[in-house]
Amino acid sequence: MNKKVLSVILFFIISIGVGLRLYKLDNPIADWHEFRQADTASVSRNYIKYGIDLLKPTYGDLSNIQSGKDNPKGYRFVEFPIYNGLHALLVQVSGLTIEKAGRLLSVILSVVGLLGMWFLARLIWDDLTAILIIGFASVNAYWVYYSRVILPEPLMITSATWALYFLVRYIFFNEKKSVLAGGVLLSIALLVKPFIIVWFIGLPLFIISKRKWKQLIILTFIFVTALLPFLLWRWWIQQFPEGIPASRWLFNGDGIRFRPAFFRWLFYERISKLILGGWGVAALIIGLAKKISDKGTVIYGMLIGSIVYLFVIATGNVRHDYYQILLFPALAFFVGRGLKELITGTWVNKKTAWLIACGVFFGSNVFGWYEIKGYYQINHPEIIEAGQHADKILPKSAKVIAPYFGDTAFLYQTNRPGWPLGYGIEDKINKGATAYVSVNFDQETQELMQKYKVLIKTPKYVIINLKEIPTTPSY
Repeated sequence: MNKKVLSVILFFIISIGVGLRLYKLDNPIADWHEFRQADTASVSRNYIKYGIDLLKPTYGDLSNIQSGKDNPKGYRFVEFPIYNGLHALLVQVSGLTIEKAGRLLSVILSVVGLLGMWFLARLIWDDLTAILIIGFASVNAYWVYYSRVILPEPLMITSATWALYFLVRYIFFNEKKSVLAGGVLLSIALLVKPFIIVWFIGLPLFIISKRKWKQLIILTFIFVTALLPFLLWRWWIQQFPEGIPASRWLFNGDGIRFRPAFFRWLFYERISKLILGGWGVAALIIGLAKKISDKGTVIYGMLIGSIVYLFVIATGNVRHDYYQILLFPALAFFVGRGLKELITGTWVNKKTAWLIACGVFFGSNVFGWYEIKGYYQINHPEIIEAGQHADKILPKSAKVIAPYFGDTAFLYQTNRPGWPLGYGIEDKINKGATAYVSVNFDQETQELMQKYKVLIKTPKYVIINLKEIPTTPSY
């Protein structure tokens, strides 16, 4: 295909993808998966307040909910905080709000990732397949939403996609300069989420099939070297157990692996309906059914590895739909391949083939958007209003109890450290709690309103000073 035509098509597709990802860019952190976004943004906000220290990330949650240990310094040790450092720098340079800067950073990273998919698809297959793959990925509702959330996953996917591209260039064309780039990007991806290693299963399989033993040795060295920073990070964070969220439950904490509910949730509710919008399953099956080429081994390995990941991290994947972000690029590759087979196949005439392919493409995305549209909604705007009011009237040194069933999204809105769950109020006061902000007038809230001074009370929320006991109720 003519390079100029390809460039125009690519620009058009990327432009549409960017436009979709800018939808509700200024959404507060109170949409779908608000808790995980709030935790990520809270680390970035602390970097802005206190300076960027990649080795000691902190956030607002001082409770023992995540690690089982009291966390008075608010340590947050999960992925190595590259994303948070970039987020904080973007806020400082641009002057954007934390929310808008975080979403914009994810959009930028995801677009760079789309370009990586484009170049990788052209390397493996052909121009038309690459166009269809990136076209599907640009407008897919699930992928669009998770390309503009404040999560480190866009960084993981982008760095892993480009790492795979460079390592494939080395393996196919023996480009030694690509090894270094691939190794560095792989290391970054592993620091964000080590599970991404499953993407690379196809590389050694291809090398072994071609008996390129020297390349296998070099690739093994690259993998081991890329793993070292992650292993060092894991060693380092063991010194701060109170800041490490419990994670064993992710594997099979509720015993759901291999049970009927496991297959229903992941393969029907998530992959078939949520990600592929039902109609995309047809293109996926056709793409998978086509004969495997030598180069295609890499992408098949990517998909197989991603499916293995679903089974290994069984409970985590069933409980959280954003865990399937790792799976999406492999699905997109085969959906694009299937669309290409629909268009170019000889089973029907060309006009009918195009109509069917367009029907599958648009049907997948229309029904996918129907599944995803609710993700953008702010279901509890009262936590934003209450949090912003608390931020205005409480001293910067305040420590807040913002009960929201353990979800940190409400605490995040107060812009103060504290606890996202009530109960044991006296113990929390002894640990430094100075204010109680609630959007529920439950028994605990009513009792505290009787005992302590009420600073603000509206029909939607109440803010209570826990350090001052009035002689008579003030409300």
